[in-house]
Amino acid sequence: MSRKSPKHQEIFLSHSSKNRSAATRFAKVLRGHGLSVWYSKTHIVGAQEWHDEIGKALQRCGWFVVLLTRQSVGSDWVKRELLYALRQKRYLKRIVPVLLEPCTLEKLSWTLAGPQLVDFTKSSSQGYQELLRVWGLRYNPKRRG
Repeated sequence: MSRKSPKHQEIFLSHSSKNRSAATRFAKVLRGHGLSVWYSKTHIVGAQEWHDEIGKALQRCGWFVVLLTRQSVGSDWVKRELLYALRQKRYLKRIVPVLLEPCTLEKLSWTLAGPQLVDFTKSSSQGYQELLRVWGLRYNPKRRG
């Protein structure tokens, strides 16, 4: 698959700040497999208006991955990011909910339950295999960034 393929557009990684270590691992694995990831910890630097930077990234990215945990489904910012993505045509069929732990998805949005949900609750290796298949890639545990 060509790097210029729309499947390889930049991925916006939405998460609760309380799940930063999990988000960091995700970003490293995705980048280790050649994907471009916008992740707040690595893209927002001191003196920047973080809400403006998030808005710019949401306008630019072609994929939206949301990490689902008890903290993220209760996060106002994760909800704002998801609602923005749901309203954008370019994110149609490009929103990937990733279940990291059992939680009440409906607290965040009724739209998240369904066949596109990637489940990491049983096995992170299986979860990464399923997630990377979205972009036509095979998971290699040695490529963790």
